[in-house]
Amino acid sequence: MDSENELGDYLRARRAAVAPADVGLPDDGPRRVPGLRRDEVALLAGMSTDYYIRLEQGRERHPSEQVLRAIAGTLRLDDAAATHLFRLGLSVFGKAAAATTVAPELLRLMNGMRDVPAFVVGAAQDVLAANAMARELYRGFARYDNLLRMIFLDPFAREFYADWDRAARIAVGNLRASSAQFPRDERIERVVGELSVRSPAFAGLWARYEVRPRTHEDKHFRHPRVGELRLHFEALAVTSAPGQHLSVYSADPGSASADALILLGRLSEQEVVLRGQVTPAEEEESRSPDPLSPPRKDACHAASLR
Repeated sequence: MDSENELGDYLRARRAAVAPADVGLPDDGPRRVPGLRRDEVALLAGMSTDYYIRLEQGRERHPSEQVLRAIAGTLRLDDAAATHLFRLGLSVFGKAAAATTVAPELLRLMNGMRDVPAFVVGAAQDVLAANAMARELYRGFARYDNLLRMIFLDPFAREFYADWDRAARIAVGNLRASSAQFPRDERIERVVGELSVRSPAFAGLWARYEVRPRTHEDKHFRHPRVGELRLHFEALAVTSAPGQHLSVYSADPGSASADALILLGRLSEQEVVLRGQVTPAEEEESRSPDPLSPPRKDACHAASLR
């Protein structure tokens, strides 16, 4: 996160992900490093090898839009990845800070979704608020606080996600997208730093530098109480709170997963009753400290998780 040559880091990671055959080059056998060579990128992008090397090494800091567009095409970057390339190459970054306080109006909307799991996620993938069904959906985790920490540090994740590798890859790509939108965000840097030290799997995926915002996808869970769940996920950007998304799960009507959601709702209602019998002090005492937990300054956050 503290690299002085972020553009060069990104270019190296992206060309390492492109096989020669992907761009019509002959396969000349094993290579010392994976992906394309720098001279091959330069040739395909229509520029001199020396210029591309200077660009990747950080000695050329002002590429034109035409140059960046040519490189994006050569490296087969999708819209999100190309946007990030332009952001780095043209030094265009947003100045808005990621919001961490959940508005009361958003809490009312989220809690009004009684038939589906819904929760609010911040830029660093902290769970800022969650309705009863979302809490029940993630009940098997030791803590329901940060989606990245849950995936990479909680052993239960390997049981919960039917395709853990895919879930991990998507989550890291989404965090990369957030870090691109909010460069030097202290909370994001803290999460990346902690996970890079504690999870080799996270460190390996982070080094791939895949920028992929997660807006919607189909998910396959194995819940310990209701069984298999195949749900559709939508992340709705909260325009009034930069970096926040209202995440909602739904199931196809009449499907086995829809029936499982009904059961999940009943279990969440029972849990609400039980939680009402536990004092706030007892509930707080049951939570184990974790270095990745966000600061508990947000009263809305605290209220929503009780």
